[in-house]
Amino acid sequence: MAHDLRDLSPAYVDFWRERHICTLTTTRPDGSPHLVPVGVTFDPQAGIARVITNKTSRKVANILAAGPDGARVAVCQIGERKWATLEGVAVVRTEAEAVADAVNRYAERYGRMPSPNPDRVLVEIAVTKALGLVP
Repeated sequence: MAHDLRDLSPAYVDFWRERHICTLTTTRPDGSPHLVPVGVTFDPQAGIARVITNKTSRKVANILAAGPDGARVAVCQIGERKWATLEGVAVVRTEAEAVADAVNRYAERYGRMPSPNPDRVLVEIAVTKALGLVP
């Protein structure tokens, strides 16, 4: 079920604030999907989803391999009788301020501050589609 990004229901937005493990799907250079568990934060006003990760991860390599315009990706989460997927275009950001902001958002959603990591980067997703079943 598609949701209007300009008018997401409070239940849909709240679901993205609850503590859930999510998945990120990227595409490898050979075209095969790469799906991994991640923590995701979603800013519905900005239309941005964020994932913090290590700069040497396969997901980062897949996004960088897509070129400067970014890579089509999806993040998904599942809860009891609900699911939500955000699709969009991901880029890798390394600016300290952007990474720190993403770390703080992660800590707020997941209730813990991640360990320091000098190799941490931000996967920033410009969300283009919201799907899900959130009653």
